[in-house]
Amino acid sequence: MVNTTSSFWTGKKVIVTGGAGFLGSYVVEKLQQRGCKDVFIHRSREYDLRNLSAIVSLFEETHPDIVIHLAAQVGGIGANREKPGEFFYNNLIMGIQLMEQARLFTVKKFVAIGTICAYPKYTPVPFKEENLWNGYPEETNAPYGLAKKMLLVQSQAYRQQYGFNSIYLLPVNLYGPGDNFEPTSSHVMPALIKKCVDAVENGDDEIVCWGDGSPTREFLYVEDAAEGILLAAERYSKSEPVNLGAGFEISIKNLVNLIASQTGFKGRIIWDDTKPNGQPRRLLDTSKADKEFGFKASVNFEQGIRNTIDWYINRRKEG
Repeated sequence: MVNTTSSFWTGKKVIVTGGAGFLGSYVVEKLQQRGCKDVFIHRSREYDLRNLSAIVSLFEETHPDIVIHLAAQVGGIGANREKPGEFFYNNLIMGIQLMEQARLFTVKKFVAIGTICAYPKYTPVPFKEENLWNGYPEETNAPYGLAKKMLLVQSQAYRQQYGFNSIYLLPVNLYGPGDNFEPTSSHVMPALIKKCVDAVENGDDEIVCWGDGSPTREFLYVEDAAEGILLAAERYSKSEPVNLGAGFEISIKNLVNLIASQTGFKGRIIWDDTKPNGQPRRLLDTSKADKEFGFKASVNFEQGIRNTIDWYINRRKEG
């Protein structure tokens, strides 16, 4: 998993926005393993990227060579439905202003992280990068998906007009130790793990899950995602988008059964079909990432889930 041989990062100053977050903490750790000694971990309480003056201050104080933009306001279907305006504005304004200031401060490379939510609702499976514009995203998270998609437009426009070196990556649903298990904002994997673990601890004989269980999702272990991002930063310098995924899909129903088995939950699983399913299927074509910068996911899915469950249970014991 660890690529410590790269000299790409030697002597470079790197900002990782959202570097203290779930994905960011893994990216920072891998940068340090690669010998990058000057990593600035951006935190929103110190520099609110929605404010232009904060971004200018950040660049004036750090003078980065590379920016890896991971900071985002994210959440599951419920959070996206509750705050579509917030998700649109905050993600759009952070990304647009950050890339513009990176250009003005002559940053050598800008790594923009998009989202699978940018794809059209009925994208042919597996999702290929060239299908990105062939329809409107799934309604429940379209404002978020489109806000992040504008970074791709900006990246391509800036390369065309200014020769600005930026890349745009599209990761699937991430999971792993350190994920967000807060019920109001978590994604599907931690939400289901929490339901099952809580039910076992409380002696509940049933859990309720959203939708009918038919949608499929693809999941990428967070450490794999971090590796993919750094390989792209090292080896890829085009503005065409690139998928980051694991190359498999699993139905939500089968996912729940797998998590129930690994957590020891033996009760009933009730499906609340008054709640939305979200996008019908998600599965990425990951061949471009392999071809362009040699990335392939390596962590076994069941082992990844086991690691995530163990982390969550241990954290509860500690807290």
